[in-house]
Amino acid sequence: MAVLHIPFDDALFVLSGQELELELRFLRAAKLYELGRVSVGQAGKLVGLPRLRFLDELARRGFTVIQLDEEAIEDELRDDQSEVHQ
Repeated sequence: MAVLHIPFDDALFVLSGQELELELRFLRAAKLYELGRVSVGQAGKLVGLPRLRFLDELARRGFTVIQLDEEAIEDELRDDQSEVHQ
């Protein structure tokens, strides 16, 4: 795995070094998931969390948990309508 070094001013963060590292790992995984570049399982692995625990943590922090594109939303709505008419 590649390592990326990012300089920052210590005054910007109130977290300890290890806490900051964990926070940045989580935020990286969350953003990659949000952009659709990794699955929820892959994102969880990036931070060492099982898939469901990662989803719980996303929701707790206010991130969008379910990623649906327009086609998937239309499919869901169509399925809902067909169940109503049965």
